[in-house]
Amino acid sequence: MLTRASDGVAVVACSTCRHAADAPDERGGARLAEALRRVKASDPAYDAIAVEQMPCLFACGEACTVHLRAPGRVGYILVRFAPDEEAARAILDYARHYAASAEGQVPYRDWPQGVKGHFLARVPPAGFVVE
Repeated sequence: MLTRASDGVAVVACSTCRHAADAPDERGGARLAEALRRVKASDPAYDAIAVEQMPCLFACGEACTVHLRAPGRVGYILVRFAPDEEAARAILDYARHYAASAEGQVPYRDWPQGVKGHFLARVPPAGFVVE
């Protein structure tokens, strides 16, 4: 079932991602979502970024996973994060650059170190492709 969510810039965390295969009951995705909310609440610089969660982004082998999205912008799937505040801050810092971009493309020089190597997919917005 679909539930109405933010129409602006949003980081959507998978709440069911397991952080480690040897700890099947540990929901690292839920822990990452909570860390994202804590970091967002700690700094007004992140006010324009919604933090949302949903069960299963279908990247189960790549936990912890987030989807960065906004209307009319390229979206991104980022994976393999530790479910902690350091990762959350890197994700939200990248999201700030993303929010300031016209089409969702952030120059590599502006990427926080903590997101480099975590990109899995680039998703074109509805009705567009990237040239």
